[in-house]
Amino acid sequence: MKAPSRMSGKLLRATARVARTEAGARIILRAYRSDLGIDLLDDLPESARGDVPLHVTPTTGRPPRAGEDARLGPIDGPAWPTTSARLAGAYAAGTATPRAIVERAIAEARRLAAMTPSIGPILAYTEREAIAEADAATARYAAKTPRGPLDGVPCTVKEQTGVRGLPRQSGASFQSAAPRDADATVVARLRAAGAIVIGSSPMTEHGLSPIGQNAQRTLPKNPHSPRHTAGGSSTGAGVSVATGLVPFALGADGGGSIRIPASINGVFGIKPTWGRVSRAGDSSADTVSHLGPLASSCTDLAHSLAIIAGHDPDDPETHRAPPLDAGSLARALGRGVRGLRIGVDEREWRDAASSVQTAGREALRALEREGAVLVPLDIEMARYAPAIGYLTIGLEIRAGIHWAWREDPNKMSDDLQIAMGVLGAVSAHDYLDAQRLRAGLRREVAKAFGGVDLLALPATGETAPAANAAEMVSGFADTRALHAMCRFNFLANLTGLPASSCPVGLDADRLPIGLQLVGDAWDEATVIAATAHLERIGAARVEPPQIRVALLG
Repeated sequence: MKAPSRMSGKLLRATARVARTEAGARIILRAYRSDLGIDLLDDLPESARGDVPLHVTPTTGRPPRAGEDARLGPIDGPAWPTTSARLAGAYAAGTATPRAIVERAIAEARRLAAMTPSIGPILAYTEREAIAEADAATARYAAKTPRGPLDGVPCTVKEQTGVRGLPRQSGASFQSAAPRDADATVVARLRAAGAIVIGSSPMTEHGLSPIGQNAQRTLPKNPHSPRHTAGGSSTGAGVSVATGLVPFALGADGGGSIRIPASINGVFGIKPTWGRVSRAGDSSADTVSHLGPLASSCTDLAHSLAIIAGHDPDDPETHRAPPLDAGSLARALGRGVRGLRIGVDEREWRDAASSVQTAGREALRALEREGAVLVPLDIEMARYAPAIGYLTIGLEIRAGIHWAWREDPNKMSDDLQIAMGVLGAVSAHDYLDAQRLRAGLRREVAKAFGGVDLLALPATGETAPAANAAEMVSGFADTRALHAMCRFNFLANLTGLPASSCPVGLDADRLPIGLQLVGDAWDEATVIAATAHLERIGAARVEPPQIRVALLG
């Protein structure tokens, strides 16, 4: 059986019914194994494997880099979008207040949601609490005692992360809609720094689609072109930043779910090292999902990551992380790239669309002109990372929501029913063998980092997929588009390494293109340094989309 690349409407519903039978699930699985490259794993030699890992703590390639601040100064970007630095400047000068900005952001979010198709990036608002916190921030600025660079700055939080007073449903109708009684650790840390959560952002159903559609939600379309999707699973987070509604947003990334929407919405995003940021209060319960920010500038990326990072007694995975030196990410913004060694695997790059290759290579040449060194390398296992990743995250998520599948699968969208049925037909051998191959991938990538400081990859294989109104309402399954979004992202999730997406251009349809920079374990500073330098020299910038917001007027 060869399933069509995209299924929607009646065909999707019929396939979902078939997937709920054992025989049907096995038939569909054969097609998926071929479409997603999973069959290729069986032919890999034993030498490509390691022992089944007993933990997923990242492996470093060499001792930490000792990057020096070149004191290149602040990054002065264009007037739009409104960054936290511009807001802080306006607050300090008295030309704007946190109260006025929060009220404007909420009003603009509702305007975006009223559009057809919707560009609304907020699922549920925290209006009363946000305005009260904005009033407190306004008073601090009046007293000249702001808490830091994000004081009074509005932000959104992906709906899988707990926000006090809001549900945490992870894009699903079968999860409880009861409001949470406490913030997740990352949200509490942002509030303590003065940042103001104005609402939760919608996501794809349990994060199993990177494309940006969910029949259980009215997901926003791409503000650069409403005929196209906004990526996922941090869909609303990407749109809230891309429209200029907020300077930064919290997302989560298990197979590219920060970097994909960052790339195809044309903003900055970073997935930190595994264990760098607490997942306490988040719905993630797998071995690949990380929390991190998307932002309108690299400065916002650095400040927000610095605030949410660090040891948390409620998340044992953070206990293995070395301390993040205070101010190290802010200092990295001025380090530059002179002498930085960036690994480029040409075989990986050839798998991307020509427009993605052209924009990414041009950005790398710009870094080379600034003193970086491009180093050819070949990571043999990189091409198999997506297949290993699909088996890993898919089966781990399925195990976590098996109760819902058992109780009432009709509460799941048709595309999630297909995924659950197909994943249920995957053998225990396939999962465990994928983990052995994951160990082999980690070993090979760590060896590569013995000679380079960063790896450069496309953020996505193509720009944003198109989708019509009917597909957004009914949902759809599209293995080709799924693979194009995830193709280059699983390497960093399976290894737990930090990785950013930098907006480095537009294709012929003016859809954004992202460049991915992957760092060694615990070395977010080098990732931030290179990302910031791309922004400083104009090789990476957030382009104004068709539909946007000007917070400062």
